[in-house]
Amino acid sequence: MKDDNFLKENNARHLWHPMGHPADSLANPPKIITGAEGVKITDIDGHSVVDAVGGLWCVNLGYSNDVVKDAIAKQLYDLPYYSAFAGSSNPPAIEASLAVREMFAEDGMARVFFTSGGSDAVETTLRLARQYHRLRGEPTRTKFISLKKGYHGTHFGGASVNGNNRFRINYEPLLPGCFHLPSPYPYRNPYGETDPAQLAQNIAAAFEDEVTFQDPKTIAAFIMEPIQGAGGVIVPDASFMGLMRDVCTRHGILMISDEVITGFGRTGDWSGARHWGVKPDMMSLAKGITSAYFPVGAALMSDQVAEVFENDRSADGGIFHGYTYSAHPVGAAAVTACLSETLRLDTKSNAAARGEQLYQGVQKLQDKYDVIGFVRGGEGLMTALELVSDRAAKTPLDMAAMKRVHQATYEAGTMVRLGMNNILMSPPLTISEAEVDVILSALDAGLAAV
Repeated sequence: MKDDNFLKENNARHLWHPMGHPADSLANPPKIITGAEGVKITDIDGHSVVDAVGGLWCVNLGYSNDVVKDAIAKQLYDLPYYSAFAGSSNPPAIEASLAVREMFAEDGMARVFFTSGGSDAVETTLRLARQYHRLRGEPTRTKFISLKKGYHGTHFGGASVNGNNRFRINYEPLLPGCFHLPSPYPYRNPYGETDPAQLAQNIAAAFEDEVTFQDPKTIAAFIMEPIQGAGGVIVPDASFMGLMRDVCTRHGILMISDEVITGFGRTGDWSGARHWGVKPDMMSLAKGITSAYFPVGAALMSDQVAEVFENDRSADGGIFHGYTYSAHPVGAAAVTACLSETLRLDTKSNAAARGEQLYQGVQKLQDKYDVIGFVRGGEGLMTALELVSDRAAKTPLDMAAMKRVHQATYEAGTMVRLGMNNILMSPPLTISEAEVDVILSALDAGLAAV
């Protein structure tokens, strides 16, 4: 490894960073993270903080799980790689597929298709949804419906169903046939509705209307996050996902639950769909599937979907889709080890308890600081603060002020994530009560810097 001076001199000079402006990275060099242990990260200057971002919603087990690390190291020596394209497999992939299926059996999932990450997993579900309908003799079902403020990755399919224009405008035209409904966001919505339950009813009615308008026989799938993550931790009413499920069922539309963030315990249940009492037709997974120790994603199919493919006797049932690293043996070994540790530690229970602690804590900060317009969370370890310059007018806080809050919070001991005028938090699911208190104390200091 080069010395610190070399790293600082070359920071952002040759590397374009995801989700940021290259010119801004040059003007404001990114923090160089050099180490991590437990739920803490350390930068190049030796400053250690609690990672309230969880890497990027993904380091569920923290940074020190030796079981996962050892499984990866062993597999590198046993079989570092072989293709899992049709005609060959490997022991870790077989074992991992069963582990994933068993974990989501209660959600009705029956089959697993491994990918390299969340965007790949979403892309897979979208493509297989279209193919499913073709195999059933309904080739006109090609359209997708999703929610504004939803995030479904960066591939053209995922970007097309994304509901945030930051991920769309500069890359248009995107995939045709994608339509968006309002987000279940009681703080800001086109209905002016502040009651979450009524808002859920309004959006379900809009969904029914859109389906009728488009013609049900043209719609392949509806995709949603059980709790919208990158859009600002938008928690819907408990009735919402079930209402959308009912519309899908009435019209033969597949429901895709995007569990890239919400899967593996983050909501206080093993899946976001299960948290709301809903069984989808397909799921997309990533992040917590390996706790970020290796890049892996997965698309899951219900029995209903699987049967259509497996009972097909024509060439049309072939899945001519996949990735070089689908079912990568090292990644698969990480999956099995990670899921075993996730269940052993019962991370969902800690996520529920520590999530409630964090949510209550930021609500108290809202009473203290007028700059906090709206607090979202209370369903596991996903929490957000929406910052405003005028609480009555809901005027978003400007980016310069947001950056001051971010830096002051970091200096006080916690890394948080900025999403426009939102502070987003998704700590490791292994976080302790004392470490949540550190987050709250650091946020207090950060908000005082406005």
